[in-house]
Amino acid sequence: MQKSLKLLFTLVVALLGVGGFTASVHAVTHYVQSSTPTIFVHGWGSSSHAEEKMANAARDAGVTKTIVRANVDKKGNVTFNRQIPANAVNPIVEVNLEDNKLAGYQDDYTQGYRHGGTYVKNVVVALQKQHHYKQINLVGHSMGNLEIINYINDNVNNQKLPKVAHLVAIAGHYNGLVGEREAEAKVDAQTGEPDQKDSAYRGLLGLRQTFPKNTAVLNIYGDVGDGSHSDEDVPVNSAKSLKYLVAGRAKSYQEIEIHGKNAQHSKLHDNSQVNKALIKFLWEK
Repeated sequence: MQKSLKLLFTLVVALLGVGGFTASVHAVTHYVQSSTPTIFVHGWGSSSHAEEKMANAARDAGVTKTIVRANVDKKGNVTFNRQIPANAVNPIVEVNLEDNKLAGYQDDYTQGYRHGGTYVKNVVVALQKQHHYKQINLVGHSMGNLEIINYINDNVNNQKLPKVAHLVAIAGHYNGLVGEREAEAKVDAQTGEPDQKDSAYRGLLGLRQTFPKNTAVLNIYGDVGDGSHSDEDVPVNSAKSLKYLVAGRAKSYQEIEIHGKNAQHSKLHDNSQVNKALIKFLWEK
């Protein structure tokens, strides 16, 4: 009896070991094994908690074992909850902005988004002090997209900064929010150009000549299906207007439209379809 129990225990341990080995092999075979960090930037009034489901989905899929948080205080100082190990594979950085409503810029969000772009830059520079990364991936939700795109626009010629390998936009209001005239503007199906442009969008038009050619772009947006053609906060056309800014120069440009109640603005960062699309685009071989 004792020998039987011992044998059973040994078999269970062996099977668990094989399971772990199989999972590791799956990750190595299916996902890139890279030191490139992926930086998540949350939206207005939010925090790094909005990024956790996406980051955890990547970890659970076997993409990475390293998730760190970068806190950015209102003066732009960056502190990490822990260092990224030198040998980390596909590390993820969850950005937490203390100035999550761009205080002082409520009357001029065009400049506010540019100010937010400096927060993104500060995170990138702080990461460079840990390890000299040659490239990064950037993922934004809502206002985080405007901060990221302004970071790219304002630093496109800065050779000291790492290249942007992948850009993922989730629910980006590039040409305004629901209720704003320009946000409802018609968008050319071929080019993505809106027939009306708000000031924040006009400030980004230079990207049509400067957007980095080695950056692959994935644009994800939602339509809840209530007739508003929006995710309740961002009109589909406002999100789709990103195409006109970048598609002519980007390494690749893809769009994914999510439908139904889980396509609501705040639910898009907690959506299994979005998680799968992210993992495939950023890390699948």
